[in-house]
Amino acid sequence: MRNLRQNKIFSLLGIAMRGRNLVSGETQTLEAVKKGSAGLVIIAEDASDNTVKLFTNKCQYYSIPVFRWGTKEGLGHAIGKDLRSSVGVCDAGLANSLISLLTEQKKEWKGTVEGGDGGKHGED
Repeated sequence: MRNLRQNKIFSLLGIAMRGRNLVSGETQTLEAVKKGSAGLVIIAEDASDNTVKLFTNKCQYYSIPVFRWGTKEGLGHAIGKDLRSSVGVCDAGLANSLISLLTEQKKEWKGTVEGGDGGKHGED
């Protein structure tokens, strides 16, 4: 079930990218957060502490949902780019779908020993 959900998340990120409803990289994602065009921000689990702090604080200030999920390599691969530590989803429908999937995965991981905090939500 977890792999199926992960594949759905990667697929939705790819769809968002092809539809030009996704920004990636620190600069573009931060700009989308400040403009209010990002409906969701995903930060890679292996992103630097400074990146995590920056996006967690900015997203909290602008009331944008933020999740820590995936790796820089995985996020980049999903959108056809190199390593990406952050992505911002700018389509409300896609953002809501991703939020649902990420929340479900977070709940699922909390019930397992190996799950860690892979879906840690920044507003906890």
